[in-house]
Amino acid sequence: MCYKHQTALTTKLVAAELGLEEGTFETSYQSRLGRDAWIQPYTAQRFEELAGEGKKKLAVVCPAFVSDCLETLEEINEEGKEDFLHNGGEHFQPIACMNDRDDWSALLGKWISEWKI
Repeated sequence: MCYKHQTALTTKLVAAELGLEEGTFETSYQSRLGRDAWIQPYTAQRFEELAGEGKKKLAVVCPAFVSDCLETLEEINEEGKEDFLHNGGEHFQPIACMNDRDDWSALLGKWISEWKI
């Protein structure tokens, strides 16, 4: 399964778990290097467009990352927030990655035990 399919599927599964209606969520892609084309739509561009379309509130989840990093902390939480608010958005809520949460650590430990490495 390719990265694009994995991220789209993960988005749908998270949305289903949260009971979100189709059309109230979407998948976008970041981490483009230089001027080379990357999978679209681009996250940075969508922040601006969503605000321009009249969206006032935006919650952002980065399910492709299990821990926060420069891409989530700087590109999303700082630059993305700035772009969204600057273009008319009013509330930007980044959702933290799993990081070192106890339940995530326990699940990871369980998986490793099952693999009998």
